[in-house]
Amino acid sequence: MKQLTIVRHAKSSWKDPGLADHDRPLNKRGERDAPVMGDRLAARGYRPQLVISSSANRALTTAMAIADAVGYPANEIVVDERIYGIGVDRLITLVQEVEDTVDNVMVFGHNPTMTEIIGHLSSVPLDNLPTCGVARLVFGFDTWAGLGDELAVKVDIDYPKKGQREITKPDGA
Repeated sequence: MKQLTIVRHAKSSWKDPGLADHDRPLNKRGERDAPVMGDRLAARGYRPQLVISSSANRALTTAMAIADAVGYPANEIVVDERIYGIGVDRLITLVQEVEDTVDNVMVFGHNPTMTEIIGHLSSVPLDNLPTCGVARLVFGFDTWAGLGDELAVKVDIDYPKKGQREITKPDGA
């Protein structure tokens, strides 16, 4: 079984209007929420085997905070510039490139893609994955090449203001 965890970056700052979008930092709420979400994941025993992040400052800062909380070394985060501005199909292709020896992948990125990929890979109706929202999708296949061919058999969604919501397909398939 493969697990793909999708994380939307934490709340970012718009304080400096002259700053390029790619370079925007987290705001105070984002700085607070990212470690909280990491602590929630750690409390559930979550430990990714691979963390991939957008190169954007706000996504990478979120990835580093959550990685720290779950015990994943920050220097092992794979920064992939393709994630910034990527669409669902290209993100699926990116994950399909992961070695099959890795069962648990965590990807940090941006909306609308982070919300859209959850809907594309599951039967979960989701209008918006909030900032610093985390969606863990569990699949019944053993190779990443299968990503996009079948829906997740289990989806856990958690975000700072709401708390975890678990969704399992009724037939378990």
